[in-house]
Amino acid sequence: MLLSISGVFFAAFIGNVVLGSSSNSPLVGDVGEMLLLFATSVFFVAAILKRAAEDTESKRNR
Repeated sequence: MLLSISGVFFAAFIGNVVLGSSSNSPLVGDVGEMLLLFATSVFFVAAILKRAAEDTESKRNR
């Protein structure tokens, strides 16, 4: 779930970059792009940490 949310934010960022480069007017400004990348990073790191915790928990239960 968290990784999917990260992917959605990253796709929105890429879409903004593509539309901005083709029409010379991005949908979101610099601050918006920074917030999109920040949200992408936060959700990506949360997904990785959650998966690492699940792996550690499964190794303990063996």
